[in-house]
Amino acid sequence: MASQYTSFCRNCLACCPIVVTVDDGRAVKVVGDPESALYDGYTCPKGRALPEQHNDPMRLLHCLKQTEDGRFAPIESHQAVSEIADKLKAIIERDGPRAVAVYSGTGVVSHPTGRAMSGAFLNAIKSPMMFSAATIDKPAAHTSTAMHGNWVAGAQPFEESDTLLLIGANPVIAKSNGAPFNNPGKRLKDAVNRGMKLIVIDPRRTETARRAHVHLQAWPGEDPVILAAMINVIIGEKLYDAEFVQRHAQGFEALAQAVKPYTLEFAAGRSGVEADQIREAARTFGRARKGGAICSTGPSFSTRSNLSFYLALCLNTLCGRWGREGDIAAFPNALLPAFTPKAQAYPPYPPVGETAMRVRGLKQNASGMPTAALSDEILMDGPGQVKALFCVGGNPMLAWPDQARTEAALRKLELLVVFDYHMTATADLAHYVIASPLSLEVPAATNFVESLKYTGVTRGFEQAWAQYAPKVVDPPDGSDLMDDREFFFRMAQHLGLQLEWINNYGYGPHVEASQDRFTLDMSRVPSVDELLELSCRRSRIPLDLVKKYPHGHVFEEVSLPIEPADADCKAKLELGDARMMGELGEVLAEGEESVLQRHSADHLLVCRRANNFMNSVGQSMPILTRDRRHNPVFMNPAAMARMSLNSGDKVAIRSSIGEVRAIVEADETIKSGVIAMTHGFGAQSIADKEGPEGNGSSVTQLVSLDEADPMTGIPRMSAIPVSVTKIGAS
Repeated sequence: MASQYTSFCRNCLACCPIVVTVDDGRAVKVVGDPESALYDGYTCPKGRALPEQHNDPMRLLHCLKQTEDGRFAPIESHQAVSEIADKLKAIIERDGPRAVAVYSGTGVVSHPTGRAMSGAFLNAIKSPMMFSAATIDKPAAHTSTAMHGNWVAGAQPFEESDTLLLIGANPVIAKSNGAPFNNPGKRLKDAVNRGMKLIVIDPRRTETARRAHVHLQAWPGEDPVILAAMINVIIGEKLYDAEFVQRHAQGFEALAQAVKPYTLEFAAGRSGVEADQIREAARTFGRARKGGAICSTGPSFSTRSNLSFYLALCLNTLCGRWGREGDIAAFPNALLPAFTPKAQAYPPYPPVGETAMRVRGLKQNASGMPTAALSDEILMDGPGQVKALFCVGGNPMLAWPDQARTEAALRKLELLVVFDYHMTATADLAHYVIASPLSLEVPAATNFVESLKYTGVTRGFEQAWAQYAPKVVDPPDGSDLMDDREFFFRMAQHLGLQLEWINNYGYGPHVEASQDRFTLDMSRVPSVDELLELSCRRSRIPLDLVKKYPHGHVFEEVSLPIEPADADCKAKLELGDARMMGELGEVLAEGEESVLQRHSADHLLVCRRANNFMNSVGQSMPILTRDRRHNPVFMNPAAMARMSLNSGDKVAIRSSIGEVRAIVEADETIKSGVIAMTHGFGAQSIADKEGPEGNGSSVTQLVSLDEADPMTGIPRMSAIPVSVTKIGAS
């Protein structure tokens, strides 16, 4: 007999509450939870496809070991732990702990305790080599905040905003920052209907841009030019909050001088946007009462991402778009420790750390170790070379830049261990594949989403919302699964290591201490529930109380008026960081030519999101692919007409380092001269010669590491200059 259970989806950070129908021990249906008022019963196609994911006939139910002939054979999970631990011990004894690295991708959302346990393991062996998707996704969200400083009281609430500037963000589809996670499409629609004026900078007329008061359909990569021109207008027309700037910021004069040459005419020529539109965007933002400017993946993937994110923060500070004394604070914490919101700055801190890479002069930065350098750290011989890599919740072959270099690096590893539920392009190269449980088979809580508030603005839950989800189904009968939490703990046991669990609570005055450390009992493997309890030990709302609300709950009693600044507070937000002012000068020196002219390219390739996929997850599921496995290249119809192209034609797309073939699809929402493809697609290997109709063309084959940000290491992963040629054309 079928039964229904509440849970929440963990395909992405939106964590939409769901109702799961279980029949004979198997999940058979998922819908949005209608009793979860905060989300209005919403869930996306990925969430509704959870039963197909769990019951996938190609799902791995046993761990695998690569044999000498390159095939894979089942191996008992505990035997895999023993063998891997012995191999790892030999590598550490010979090459030192720095030879061992962990990469955690976006899939760690499904297993919230795994990344912390892998970090505890690296700490125990004294390896600093923890890498994550954060440094090839939005590293500038961290580094820009470090250079600018943050605001103790946090951002102004979305629901009270009368303007919002989104730069390269499409929260309707991506569910990322730019709008509240709880049903962002409806939240944006309701906000616009109540009078909020939305400003969007994007080369596509996205689902979000369609709601905009002003849509600046710019050339990709020119975001800093537009933002600098907007700041120039706001300063020149005295639309900024002079009192707030004088009291809480420094560097105003340096910023004003740096943006002065960024006239509307200069910005229009560079960006491909009319000067009047940029002026209207600046005036709309400057004259508003509340709101904010938010950067997302678009400007992060393009060049000068630190500068784009930094200038967005400067806009917020110039116009005083931070929580003010007496207002009710957003992001009040439910499953994080209580804090006192105050109307004062948290000062800038170093964006770059001490731990150095061996390549390109890169160091650890505020977003973590630079993942774009990891392939070279594996390929480069000598002391410190990475010999063993544990890939947790990620698919580097389809995510890391320069796929050819990635494949060469992964093949060179002495030990590659991949955690996944099915064979991926990366798992195909692994020495061991650890078959992992899926999200409905493990418990979780929403505390990890709340912690996003410490990496920038308008991320996480604006209300004191929390939910706990017990496991809904057991792993399939006869399976032998092991999650990353148990794997790293058992490997530590095998090696005789003592693990220490660390709770990180962000920065500075938000909490009494920024970390809690706990020595784990190594005599037995802690359960996921025990680690969730440990993670929420100091939460404002006890986890036991959250568990009493199976549909999730807004704890409305948590209402935090923002207190005045401390009498002795001297901290200031930084508007004139010397590095960023220098970059403004460098951009200016490039001249007035458009990006296409500067690169002598006929198109710029940008990456886009698809509502049916989370990066590479979902591409093997017919319910999501809808019988279209390929990765189309979207092109403006006018550009197609000039090239005598029709939808369905095949083209070759060439960058400075590689070529992919794709099938054209007309898209009138995209700027002429720009093409778009979805990130995360691709064949199992670059040697796979299956045509573009197969597993889809991989954008990473076009991404060069030769042009990378010197601070974060992120390369140009979007706004890529390319040529497009019709296949078969003479």
